Amino acid sequence: MNAGGKKNILLVEDNAGDVLLMREAFEELNLTYTITVASDGLQALDIIFKRGSYADAKPPDLILLDVNLPGVNGHEILIRAKSDEATRHIPILMLTTSTNPEDIRKSYRNFANAYIPKPIHLDDFIELVSSIDRFWYQTACVPV
Repeated sequence: MNAGGKKNILLVEDNAGDVLLMREAFEELNLTYTITVASDGLQALDIIFKRGSYADAKPPDLILLDVNLPGVNGHEILIRAKSDEATRHIPILMLTTSTNPEDIRKSYRNFANAYIPKPIHLDDFIELVSSIDRFWYQTACVPV
């Protein structure tokens, strides 16, 4: 994905337990990526668009986005990020407990790069993170 430098992932997730499982999965796989967590939609938008205290932050290489968030929901974040010239190239993976067909259709209609049901157990999180790493950081080529 990137020619060099430390990988930077934005995890947009309001459930502290899921954040912990995701971090543990990265640690278990010895992946030393920078993981920035946004616990609500407004914070995610500030990070994505480098607003406020995030003005000097490195932009994310990849976004893992929950659908159900307090305030601005995941669909709205997806629409805003994919509508902006400066951010539309960032891969956004919807990572959510929702298997509602309308959520899935809406995500792809708004240019999500993938829609992934969120695992429950650590072993499944580890497998998911391994798949994300293998595809997005070792196989796919994306603009930087």
